[in-house]
Amino acid sequence: MNIILFESEQNSLPLSDNRAKHILEILKLKEGDTFKAGVINTSEGLATIKEINGKEILFDYQATSVPVLYPVTMIIAQVRPICMKRILREAVSLGCSKIILTTSDTGEKSYANSNIYKSGDYIDYLLDGAMQSAHAGVPEVMFAENASKAIALAPSTATHILLDNAVGSTPLSSATVTAPAVLAIGPERGWSDREREIFISNGYLPMLLGNRVLRTETACSTGLAILLSRLNLL
Repeated sequence: MNIILFESEQNSLPLSDNRAKHILEILKLKEGDTFKAGVINTSEGLATIKEINGKEILFDYQATSVPVLYPVTMIIAQVRPICMKRILREAVSLGCSKIILTTSDTGEKSYANSNIYKSGDYIDYLLDGAMQSAHAGVPEVMFAENASKAIALAPSTATHILLDNAVGSTPLSSATVTAPAVLAIGPERGWSDREREIFISNGYLPMLLGNRVLRTETACSTGLAILLSRLNLL
């Protein structure tokens, strides 16, 4: 953890909390020490430990800034849950502001009904990504039944990019893009011809990451990083 996150502002942590264990066992902090802390999507700052007793850690929190996410929305086709966990973590680490997960023609439909969504466990991976990034910003995650509905959930006024090896011609690494931006990335077998037509008819520009076929999780991290670079945000 590069930042300790809270859902609301507070000044104590029970010793049984994993965050308290991290502070004491990993960071090895003591009374008088400080650690970076934040309230999710609200504030970031420093916490000063005032007391460590047999039950809890008491601290004062001083907010110093407001968390900022980059103006990029990602439309991501559903893939195996074990892969999606990594995708979500890295997308948050890189700072995207919104994630839309959608089923696709060539992807396994059951992925969307995975227990990580039903139980809400996917939120833990969002928080992991935020804590890795040392920032308190956590993107909104939305779910769509198909590409058309995913497009409807994305910002309509933006640079719309479809990453696709089949119809893409412009390398994302040399493209001229402006913020805000939407980046659509397909499943392991790629978008279907029908879905490609839907994206293109809605103003999405087909672009490439190169001439190699990448796994969805690789394309998400690489594509987002390149896009942020083209936006002069990295």
